[in-house]
Amino acid sequence: MNLTEWARAQGIAPRTAYRWFREGTLPVPAERVGPRTILVNIDANTSPSVTGGVGLYARVSSHDQKPDLERQTARLAEWAAKAGHTVVRIESEIASGMNGGRTKARRLLADPKVTIVVVEHRDRLGRMNTELVEAALEAAGRRLVVLDAGEVEDDLVRDMVEVLTSFCARLYGRRSAKNRAKKALKAAAADE
Repeated sequence: MNLTEWARAQGIAPRTAYRWFREGTLPVPAERVGPRTILVNIDANTSPSVTGGVGLYARVSSHDQKPDLERQTARLAEWAAKAGHTVVRIESEIASGMNGGRTKARRLLADPKVTIVVVEHRDRLGRMNTELVEAALEAAGRRLVVLDAGEVEDDLVRDMVEVLTSFCARLYGRRSAKNRAKKALKAAAADE
């Protein structure tokens, strides 16, 4: 089957499929057989619906952002519906992006039925090292789709943002601990 036909059957724009082919992230085996012809190698027994499904992941950092979490989930579901994807799992949670202790993200990434993980912004998956998660997904024949194309693409800028985010998290964590200690000392002094 040619790549354009395959893309349309999957509900994907042909230009997107060609870009995935160039980047080496196409979820099915394909080979160039001419200057403008790319053939997708799919088994006769495999239909597009059997190749897996989409997992949607939304995250916010605090409980006061819960309305944004619901809007984020709705935007992801709307995108999947318009693209014609089969959604097999939706996970949304309120958790910090700085640590790996997010049970719902782990559950989504561990689900073998999820072949495409979709997030609205790259930092919703994690504040740092999302490239490692993306590489692990690709090694397993899966991929990550980030819907917001307006993200910073310059590696140096992204690295600086990650370093600053890390420093700020440590600084604010220390400041918060210091403030809690001051309050505890003040409360103890008031009790005496």
